[in-house]
Amino acid sequence: MTQPSMPVLESVTRTWPDLEAAHERAAGAAVALLHSRTDLLSALTRLATYASARDELLRSLRAMAGAPWELARTGVPQLSRISVVLPQHTALYSYVRDCLVPALYCDEVVVRPTPRIRETSYEVHQTISRRLEPQLAARIRFTDADESDFMPVCAESDAVVHTGSAEAGSRLLTRVGDGPLILHSGHAPNPLIVGPRTDPAAACRAVLRARLYNSGQDRRCPDVLFVHRLRLNALVEQLRAELSVLTVGARSWPDAVLTALTYGEAVQGAARFLDEHADRVVAGGGTDPERMQVEPSLLVFDEDPGFHPPQLAGPLFCVVPYEDPELPRAWARHPVELERGMYAAVLGEPRLTGQTLGTAVVLRDATPFDAEDGNQPFGGYGVQASGVRWEGRLIGRPLLLSREVAQRRAVITGPLR
Repeated sequence: MTQPSMPVLESVTRTWPDLEAAHERAAGAAVALLHSRTDLLSALTRLATYASARDELLRSLRAMAGAPWELARTGVPQLSRISVVLPQHTALYSYVRDCLVPALYCDEVVVRPTPRIRETSYEVHQTISRRLEPQLAARIRFTDADESDFMPVCAESDAVVHTGSAEAGSRLLTRVGDGPLILHSGHAPNPLIVGPRTDPAAACRAVLRARLYNSGQDRRCPDVLFVHRLRLNALVEQLRAELSVLTVGARSWPDAVLTALTYGEAVQGAARFLDEHADRVVAGGGTDPERMQVEPSLLVFDEDPGFHPPQLAGPLFCVVPYEDPELPRAWARHPVELERGMYAAVLGEPRLTGQTLGTAVVLRDATPFDAEDGNQPFGGYGVQASGVRWEGRLIGRPLLLSREVAQRRAVITGPLR
């Protein structure tokens, strides 16, 4: 019979998760995900392409399998309650990372999905919880409360995890009070920089993979592409050719690259953006609000650091040429971008040195989809993109709930890992 991990020294300030039980429960949850994969993919393709839903399932499995290691590494204490606001997309991955993994060290996880994903989130939860250990499943509770009614629940929690707009995050910070630890994740442009030492064909593949994830409806998708003039013509021509032959179909089709977008505001926003910048469109440019579709569109702007795109959803490729790497540096130093810096993918540009570009974490020869790990801190240093309330103020830094909780409640004593 296994014994729970014991503190090195007796602590009266907090209790510790039973790591042996966490190992068993995490393994059981991973098995539940695997056995439920057909039903989960069916539910997820209401919101996502089949390819991105399958990727979401695999990322969720990896995060669940890595959960015991995460708990041991961070030294997270046992919590009483956390409150979670789930995002518009990634219904499964967000559920696993923000709800199921924390349930290993939290007595109660209260979940409020955003209205657009409520039905899908409930189905994901019910599908998985049927196969979970009952004690673990009972720790996760969904609520239909609207935003205002959910605030008192958040105020009485140890921590709050919120994914959504900066405006909603600001309301949360104002109305919940100073008690809970608050983690906010929002939108970021995640620039992708194609330097002079990048092979155009390889750059084209990386751009397509990153921008077309779930038809461009993921907050990790790059909203702006900085392309060195030595690679500009070749990349534009390759993108133009590739965008003309993309497979369009139903979300459940395994080979569909583009599908109908999942909410009308995304189509309307894309239509407004394309209309405002019609003179920059070199391919595509059409939208069909009735069918909820946006034509894959390529736009080429001037060599100017003043282009700061709004939150874009859909297959929109915004290219800004550059010669001197000071241009993307100046762009990243703008106050707007300092607020929303998350990631900057740098391909073949050795002159962009350092670990950050503004407040964005630099990924070398990789995109956020290549680098993300559900058991490691995610994001950059922009307070709107990944901010945590620390000692009364919001600080931007890569976030992981277990690490933030452990740092906030740090004491000398702890379990033997």
